[in-house]
Amino acid sequence: MDPEHTGTQRYRSGLVLGKFLPPHCGHQFLIDFARRCVEELTVLVCSIASEPIAGSLRFAWMRELCPDCRVIHIDDELPQQPGEHPDFWRLWHEAIRRRVATGPDCVFASEDYGRPLADLLGAAFMPVDIAREQVPVSGSMIRADPPAHWSYLPPCVRPYYVRRVCLFGPESTGKSTLARELARQYGTVHVAEYARGLLDPKGGRCERGDIPLIARGQLAAENALARHANRVLFCDTDVLTTTIWSDLLFGDCPRWIVDAAAAQRYDLTLLLDVDVPWVDDRQRFLPHSRADFLARCRQALRSSGRRYVTIRGNWEQRLVQARSAVDQMLAGGDDQHPPALAHE
Repeated sequence: MDPEHTGTQRYRSGLVLGKFLPPHCGHQFLIDFARRCVEELTVLVCSIASEPIAGSLRFAWMRELCPDCRVIHIDDELPQQPGEHPDFWRLWHEAIRRRVATGPDCVFASEDYGRPLADLLGAAFMPVDIAREQVPVSGSMIRADPPAHWSYLPPCVRPYYVRRVCLFGPESTGKSTLARELARQYGTVHVAEYARGLLDPKGGRCERGDIPLIARGQLAAENALARHANRVLFCDTDVLTTTIWSDLLFGDCPRWIVDAAAAQRYDLTLLLDVDVPWVDDRQRFLPHSRADFLARCRQALRSSGRRYVTIRGNWEQRLVQARSAVDQMLAGGDDQHPPALAHE
Protein backbone atom coordinates (compact mmCIF):
# COMPACT_ATOMS: atom_id res chain seq x y z
CA MET A 1 0.00 0.00 0.00
CA ASP A 2 1.23 3.50 -0.79
CA PRO A 3 2.31 5.61 2.20
CA GLU A 4 -0.55 8.06 1.66
CA HIS A 5 -3.01 5.23 2.27
CA THR A 6 -1.52 3.92 5.50
CA GLY A 7 -2.92 4.35 9.01
CA THR A 8 -6.62 5.13 9.25
CA GLN A 9 -6.89 6.75 5.84
CA ARG A 10 -9.03 4.80 3.38
CA TYR A 11 -9.21 4.56 -0.38
CA ARG A 12 -12.12 6.49 -1.82
CA SER A 13 -13.40 3.71 -4.09
CA GLY A 14 -12.91 -0.03 -4.37
CA LEU A 15 -14.05 -2.87 -6.57
CA VAL A 16 -14.79 -6.56 -6.07
CA LEU A 17 -15.52 -8.73 -9.11
CA GLY A 18 -16.74 -12.31 -9.04
CA LYS A 19 -19.10 -14.98 -10.25
CA PHE A 20 -20.49 -15.70 -6.77
CA LEU A 21 -21.43 -19.19 -7.92
CA PRO A 22 -22.86 -19.32 -5.27
CA PRO A 23 -22.10 -16.57 -2.75
CA HIS A 24 -20.54 -17.98 0.43
CA CYS A 25 -18.89 -16.83 3.64
CA GLY A 26 -15.56 -16.43 1.87
CA HIS A 27 -17.15 -13.83 -0.39
CA GLN A 28 -18.71 -12.19 2.63
CA PHE A 29 -15.28 -11.96 4.28
CA LEU A 30 -13.82 -10.46 1.09
CA ILE A 31 -16.53 -7.82 0.88
CA ASP A 32 -16.46 -7.00 4.60
CA PHE A 33 -12.67 -6.61 4.34
CA ALA A 34 -13.01 -4.29 1.34
CA ARG A 35 -15.73 -2.21 2.97
CA ARG A 36 -13.34 -1.37 5.78
CA CYS A 37 -10.69 -0.15 3.35
CA VAL A 38 -12.76 2.12 1.10
CA GLU A 39 -15.45 4.75 1.33
CA GLU A 40 -17.43 3.36 -1.60
CA LEU A 41 -17.41 -0.26 -2.79
CA THR A 42 -18.65 -1.56 -6.13
CA VAL A 43 -19.41 -5.26 -6.50
CA LEU A 44 -19.58 -6.66 -10.04
CA VAL A 45 -21.58 -9.89 -10.38
CA CYS A 46 -20.41 -11.56 -13.61
CA SER A 47 -22.38 -14.32 -15.30
CA ILE A 48 -22.87 -16.11 -18.61
CA ALA A 49 -25.93 -18.06 -19.68
CA SER A 50 -24.34 -21.53 -19.51
CA GLU A 51 -23.51 -21.39 -15.79
CA PRO A 52 -25.46 -23.68 -13.42
CA ILE A 53 -27.05 -20.91 -11.32
CA ALA A 54 -28.87 -18.07 -13.06
CA GLY A 55 -26.98 -14.79 -13.01
CA SER A 56 -30.13 -12.88 -12.07
CA LEU A 57 -30.46 -14.99 -8.93
CA ARG A 58 -26.83 -14.43 -7.96
CA PHE A 59 -27.30 -10.70 -8.54
CA ALA A 60 -30.33 -10.70 -6.23
CA TRP A 61 -28.38 -12.61 -3.57
CA MET A 62 -25.49 -10.14 -3.71
CA ARG A 63 -27.79 -7.13 -3.53
CA GLU A 64 -29.21 -8.56 -0.33
CA LEU A 65 -25.79 -9.41 1.08
CA CYS A 66 -24.29 -6.00 0.19
CA PRO A 67 -27.00 -3.43 0.94
CA ASP A 68 -24.48 -0.60 1.39
CA CYS A 69 -22.54 -1.36 -1.82
CA ARG A 70 -23.12 -0.54 -5.46
CA VAL A 71 -23.94 -3.96 -6.93
CA ILE A 72 -23.89 -4.28 -10.73
CA HIS A 73 -24.68 -7.29 -12.92
CA ILE A 74 -22.47 -7.96 -15.96
CA ASP A 75 -24.17 -10.62 -18.09
CA ASP A 76 -22.22 -10.10 -21.31
CA GLU A 77 -21.12 -13.34 -22.97
CA LEU A 78 -17.45 -12.69 -22.28
CA PRO A 79 -14.55 -15.18 -22.46
CA GLN A 80 -13.86 -16.70 -19.06
CA GLN A 81 -10.11 -17.34 -19.37
CA PRO A 82 -7.35 -15.33 -21.15
CA GLY A 83 -6.60 -18.33 -23.38
CA GLU A 84 -10.13 -18.34 -24.79
CA HIS A 85 -9.78 -15.11 -26.75
CA PRO A 86 -6.81 -12.99 -27.93
CA ASP A 87 -8.61 -9.83 -26.83
CA PHE A 88 -9.64 -11.21 -23.44
CA TRP A 89 -8.47 -8.24 -21.37
CA ARG A 90 -9.72 -5.62 -23.83
CA LEU A 91 -13.20 -7.16 -23.85
CA TRP A 92 -13.32 -7.24 -20.08
CA HIS A 93 -12.00 -3.68 -19.81
CA GLU A 94 -14.72 -2.43 -22.15
CA ALA A 95 -17.45 -4.36 -20.31
CA ILE A 96 -16.35 -2.98 -16.94
CA ARG A 97 -16.00 0.58 -18.22
CA ARG A 98 -19.55 0.52 -19.58
CA ARG A 99 -20.69 0.09 -15.96
CA VAL A 100 -17.87 1.76 -14.01
CA ALA A 101 -16.67 4.74 -16.01
CA THR A 102 -13.81 5.78 -13.73
CA GLY A 103 -11.72 4.31 -10.93
CA PRO A 104 -11.61 2.31 -8.77
CA ASP A 105 -8.70 3.25 -6.53
CA CYS A 106 -8.30 -0.33 -5.32
CA VAL A 107 -9.27 -3.84 -6.45
CA PHE A 108 -9.85 -6.57 -3.84
CA ALA A 109 -9.75 -10.25 -4.77
CA SER A 110 -9.20 -13.72 -3.33
CA GLU A 111 -8.02 -15.02 -6.71
CA ASP A 112 -4.88 -14.50 -8.77
CA TYR A 113 -6.80 -12.56 -11.43
CA GLY A 114 -7.00 -9.65 -9.01
CA ARG A 115 -3.55 -8.27 -9.81
CA PRO A 116 -3.87 -8.09 -13.64
CA LEU A 117 -7.41 -6.74 -13.19
CA ALA A 118 -6.10 -3.98 -10.95
CA ASP A 119 -3.35 -3.18 -13.47
CA LEU A 120 -5.94 -3.07 -16.24
CA LEU A 121 -8.02 -0.51 -14.32
CA GLY A 122 -5.03 1.51 -13.07
CA ALA A 123 -5.79 0.61 -9.46
CA ALA A 124 -3.91 -0.70 -6.45
CA PHE A 125 -4.39 -4.39 -5.63
CA MET A 126 -5.14 -5.82 -2.21
CA PRO A 127 -5.19 -9.65 -2.02
CA VAL A 128 -7.59 -11.09 0.54
CA ASP A 129 -7.09 -14.66 1.81
CA ILE A 130 -5.87 -16.06 -1.52
CA ALA A 131 -4.59 -19.13 0.35
CA ARG A 132 -8.14 -19.71 1.70
CA GLU A 133 -6.86 -20.05 5.26
CA GLN A 134 -9.32 -17.63 6.83
CA VAL A 135 -12.44 -19.11 5.19
CA PRO A 136 -11.53 -22.49 3.66
CA VAL A 137 -14.26 -22.82 1.06
CA SER A 138 -14.90 -22.13 -2.62
CA GLY A 139 -17.90 -22.06 -4.92
CA SER A 140 -16.80 -25.28 -6.63
CA MET A 141 -16.57 -27.05 -3.24
CA ILE A 142 -20.11 -25.97 -2.38
CA ARG A 143 -21.51 -26.97 -5.78
CA ALA A 144 -19.88 -30.39 -5.47
CA ASP A 145 -21.33 -31.08 -2.00
CA PRO A 146 -23.66 -28.41 -0.57
CA PRO A 147 -24.58 -30.34 2.64
CA ALA A 148 -20.91 -30.79 3.61
CA HIS A 149 -20.34 -27.03 3.43
CA TRP A 150 -23.70 -25.87 4.75
CA SER A 151 -22.25 -23.63 7.46
CA TYR A 152 -20.56 -21.52 4.77
CA LEU A 153 -23.83 -20.68 2.99
CA PRO A 154 -25.48 -17.33 3.82
CA PRO A 155 -29.16 -17.63 4.82
CA CYS A 156 -30.40 -16.14 1.54
CA VAL A 157 -28.60 -18.87 -0.45
CA ARG A 158 -29.73 -21.84 1.66
CA PRO A 159 -33.25 -22.12 0.15
CA TYR A 160 -31.65 -22.88 -3.22
CA TYR A 161 -29.86 -25.95 -1.85
CA VAL A 162 -32.14 -27.10 0.98
CA ARG A 163 -33.80 -30.50 0.47
CA ARG A 164 -37.54 -30.18 1.01
CA VAL A 165 -39.70 -32.98 2.37
CA CYS A 166 -43.48 -32.58 2.36
CA LEU A 167 -45.81 -34.45 4.73
CA PHE A 168 -48.92 -34.97 2.62
CA GLY A 169 -52.27 -36.67 2.94
CA PRO A 170 -55.69 -36.78 4.62
CA GLU A 171 -56.66 -35.50 8.04
CA SER A 172 -55.65 -37.26 11.24
CA THR A 173 -52.81 -39.31 9.77
CA GLY A 174 -49.98 -37.89 11.90
CA LYS A 175 -48.50 -35.32 9.50
CA SER A 176 -47.90 -32.64 12.13
CA THR A 177 -46.46 -35.05 14.69
CA LEU A 178 -44.20 -36.65 12.12
CA ALA A 179 -42.98 -33.30 10.76
CA ARG A 180 -42.02 -32.10 14.24
CA GLU A 181 -40.27 -35.34 15.15
CA LEU A 182 -38.34 -35.59 11.88
CA ALA A 183 -37.17 -32.01 12.27
CA ARG A 184 -35.99 -32.78 15.80
CA GLN A 185 -34.13 -35.91 14.76
CA TYR A 186 -32.43 -34.24 11.77
CA GLY A 187 -31.55 -31.12 13.73
CA THR A 188 -33.51 -28.73 11.54
CA VAL A 189 -36.81 -26.82 11.41
CA HIS A 190 -40.28 -27.70 10.18
CA VAL A 191 -43.03 -25.64 8.58
CA ALA A 192 -46.30 -25.93 10.47
CA GLU A 193 -49.70 -26.07 8.77
CA TYR A 194 -50.67 -22.43 8.34
CA ALA A 195 -54.40 -23.15 8.08
CA ARG A 196 -54.60 -24.34 11.68
CA GLY A 197 -53.59 -21.02 13.19
CA LEU A 198 -55.83 -19.15 10.78
CA LEU A 199 -58.96 -21.26 11.36
CA ASP A 200 -58.67 -22.10 15.06
CA PRO A 201 -60.16 -18.76 16.19
CA LYS A 202 -63.17 -19.48 13.92
CA GLY A 203 -63.80 -22.89 15.40
CA GLY A 204 -62.15 -24.54 12.43
CA ARG A 205 -64.70 -23.24 9.90
CA CYS A 206 -63.16 -22.68 6.46
CA GLU A 207 -64.77 -20.17 4.10
CA ARG A 208 -63.99 -19.54 0.44
CA GLY A 209 -62.12 -16.35 1.27
CA ASP A 210 -59.79 -18.28 3.55
CA ILE A 211 -58.28 -20.31 0.71
CA PRO A 212 -56.05 -17.51 -0.69
CA LEU A 213 -54.94 -16.62 2.85
CA ILE A 214 -54.03 -20.24 3.56
CA ALA A 215 -52.08 -20.53 0.32
CA ARG A 216 -50.18 -17.26 0.85
CA GLY A 217 -49.46 -18.11 4.48
CA GLN A 218 -48.18 -21.60 3.68
CA LEU A 219 -45.90 -20.31 0.93
CA ALA A 220 -44.60 -17.45 3.07
CA ALA A 221 -43.86 -19.72 6.04
CA GLU A 222 -42.03 -22.26 3.89
CA ASN A 223 -39.93 -19.69 2.07
CA ALA A 224 -39.04 -17.89 5.31
CA LEU A 225 -38.07 -21.03 7.23
CA ALA A 226 -36.01 -22.41 4.33
CA ARG A 227 -33.41 -19.81 5.30
CA HIS A 228 -33.11 -21.35 8.76
CA ALA A 229 -33.10 -25.01 7.75
CA ASN A 230 -30.15 -27.29 8.34
CA ARG A 231 -29.79 -29.08 4.98
CA VAL A 232 -33.37 -30.42 5.00
CA LEU A 233 -36.75 -28.73 5.60
CA PHE A 234 -39.84 -30.66 6.67
CA CYS A 235 -43.16 -29.17 5.56
CA ASP A 236 -46.42 -30.10 7.28
CA THR A 237 -48.66 -29.96 4.18
CA ASP A 238 -48.27 -27.64 1.16
CA VAL A 239 -50.19 -25.56 -1.36
CA LEU A 240 -51.08 -28.59 -3.49
CA THR A 241 -53.08 -29.78 -0.47
CA THR A 242 -54.79 -26.37 -0.44
CA THR A 243 -55.93 -26.90 -4.03
CA ILE A 244 -57.44 -30.28 -3.10
CA TRP A 245 -59.36 -28.81 -0.17
CA SER A 246 -60.55 -25.86 -2.25
CA ASP A 247 -61.89 -28.17 -4.95
CA LEU A 248 -63.53 -30.41 -2.38
CA LEU A 249 -65.17 -27.67 -0.29
CA PHE A 250 -65.98 -25.06 -2.96
CA GLY A 251 -65.80 -26.84 -6.32
CA ASP A 252 -62.85 -24.88 -7.70
CA CYS A 253 -59.56 -23.22 -6.83
CA PRO A 254 -58.09 -19.85 -7.86
CA ARG A 255 -55.75 -20.27 -10.80
CA TRP A 256 -52.82 -18.52 -9.12
CA ILE A 257 -52.91 -21.07 -6.30
CA VAL A 258 -52.88 -23.96 -8.79
CA ASP A 259 -49.91 -22.34 -10.54
CA ALA A 260 -48.13 -21.72 -7.23
CA ALA A 261 -48.59 -25.36 -6.25
CA ALA A 262 -47.12 -26.50 -9.56
CA ALA A 263 -44.10 -24.22 -9.08
CA GLN A 264 -43.18 -25.53 -5.63
CA ARG A 265 -40.28 -27.99 -5.55
CA TYR A 266 -40.06 -30.93 -3.15
CA ASP A 267 -37.33 -33.52 -3.19
CA LEU A 268 -39.55 -36.04 -1.44
CA THR A 269 -43.22 -36.27 -0.45
CA LEU A 270 -44.36 -38.62 2.29
CA LEU A 271 -47.98 -39.61 1.60
CA LEU A 272 -49.55 -40.76 4.86
CA ASP A 273 -52.10 -43.57 4.63
CA VAL A 274 -55.39 -43.65 6.58
CA ASP A 275 -54.72 -46.93 8.43
CA VAL A 276 -54.67 -45.17 11.82
CA PRO A 277 -57.59 -44.21 14.10
CA TRP A 278 -59.44 -40.96 13.51
CA VAL A 279 -58.78 -38.31 16.15
CA ASP A 280 -61.36 -35.52 16.17
CA ASP A 281 -60.57 -31.85 16.63
CA ARG A 282 -62.21 -28.57 15.64
CA GLN A 283 -60.59 -28.49 12.19
CA ARG A 284 -61.29 -31.97 10.87
CA PHE A 285 -64.17 -32.43 8.47
CA LEU A 286 -64.11 -35.88 6.86
CA PRO A 287 -64.06 -38.78 9.36
CA HIS A 288 -65.81 -41.10 6.89
CA SER A 289 -64.18 -39.90 3.66
CA ARG A 290 -60.48 -40.25 4.37
CA ALA A 291 -60.02 -43.01 1.79
CA ASP A 292 -61.57 -40.82 -0.90
CA PHE A 293 -59.36 -37.91 0.14
CA LEU A 294 -56.31 -40.19 0.04
CA ALA A 295 -57.21 -41.13 -3.55
CA ARG A 296 -57.46 -37.44 -4.43
CA CYS A 297 -54.04 -36.86 -2.87
CA ARG A 298 -52.45 -39.72 -4.76
CA GLN A 299 -53.93 -38.52 -8.05
CA ALA A 300 -52.75 -34.96 -7.43
CA LEU A 301 -49.21 -36.18 -6.75
CA ARG A 302 -49.15 -38.32 -9.86
CA SER A 303 -50.57 -35.55 -12.05
CA SER A 304 -47.90 -33.14 -10.82
CA GLY A 305 -45.07 -35.66 -11.25
CA ARG A 306 -44.15 -35.47 -7.60
CA ARG A 307 -41.77 -37.99 -6.05
CA TYR A 308 -43.58 -39.70 -3.16
CA VAL A 309 -43.45 -42.63 -0.78
CA THR A 310 -46.52 -43.96 1.02
CA ILE A 311 -46.14 -44.26 4.80
CA ARG A 312 -48.27 -46.81 6.66
CA GLY A 313 -48.63 -48.53 10.01
CA ASN A 314 -48.56 -47.38 13.61
CA TRP A 315 -46.60 -44.38 14.86
CA GLU A 316 -43.31 -46.25 15.35
CA GLN A 317 -43.58 -47.89 11.92
CA ARG A 318 -44.36 -44.57 10.27
CA LEU A 319 -41.35 -42.90 11.82
CA VAL A 320 -39.04 -45.75 10.73
CA GLN A 321 -40.40 -45.67 7.16
CA ALA A 322 -40.16 -41.89 6.97
CA ARG A 323 -36.57 -41.85 8.22
CA SER A 324 -35.60 -44.53 5.72
CA ALA A 325 -37.11 -42.54 2.84
CA VAL A 326 -35.42 -39.31 3.97
CA ASP A 327 -32.05 -41.03 4.42
CA GLN A 328 -32.32 -42.54 0.94
CA MET A 329 -33.14 -39.11 -0.50
CA LEU A 330 -30.22 -37.44 1.28
CA ALA A 331 -27.84 -40.18 0.13
CA GLY A 332 -28.89 -39.64 -3.47
CA GLY A 333 -26.79 -36.50 -3.92
CA ASP A 334 -27.65 -32.95 -4.87
CA ASP A 335 -30.29 -33.45 -7.55
CA GLN A 336 -32.27 -30.23 -7.68
CA HIS A 337 -35.01 -31.84 -9.76
CA PRO A 338 -35.29 -35.56 -8.89
CA PRO A 339 -37.39 -37.79 -11.12
CA ALA A 340 -40.92 -38.63 -10.12
CA LEU A 341 -41.08 -41.73 -7.95
CA ALA A 342 -44.16 -43.42 -6.55
CA HIS A 343 -43.57 -46.15 -4.01
CA GLU A 344 -46.71 -47.82 -2.73
